[in-house]
Amino acid sequence: MKTSLSALNQLDQAAFVALLGGVYEHSPWMAERSFAYLPFADVDALLQAMRATLAQADHDEQLALIRAHPDLAGKAALRGELTAESTREQAGAGLGQLTAEEFARFTELNTRYQARFGFPFIMAVKNATKHQILSGFEQRIDNTPEAEFATALAQINRIAAFRIADLIE
Repeated sequence: MKTSLSALNQLDQAAFVALLGGVYEHSPWMAERSFAYLPFADVDALLQAMRATLAQADHDEQLALIRAHPDLAGKAALRGELTAESTREQAGAGLGQLTAEEFARFTELNTRYQARFGFPFIMAVKNATKHQILSGFEQRIDNTPEAEFATALAQINRIAAFRIADLIE
């Protein structure tokens, strides 16, 4: 059941973090800090506040947030260790039904990407196909580390927007 914006604006910090703490993967500090922007005029204002919170975080905090994300179709998925949100998002993109060849390609790209950048490939996979995700991998693997860091943060904000849309009306 979705929470109304009016109800969200009435929450204390603990309840706010309980509701939105999973919007940014394994990073409830994002909700904790974004609480300071309450009340929100609309959902877009909430999204802007969370984006501002991320922009104000230092590089190490941003890197930790990026690294909190799992590899797409990676070992954590096989072991059932993904968050409920990541499990739904990856399953919706067909990453739970990869052929052996597709899984090998994802594994190879995850390994190359991680070796090149030091963090996992981040892509908002909701409404994407496995082919679009593979294409994204192949297009971004040659980016500069700085460009890819910025792209990862932008994708994380897209993921958060999808998750907030599922929680707040």
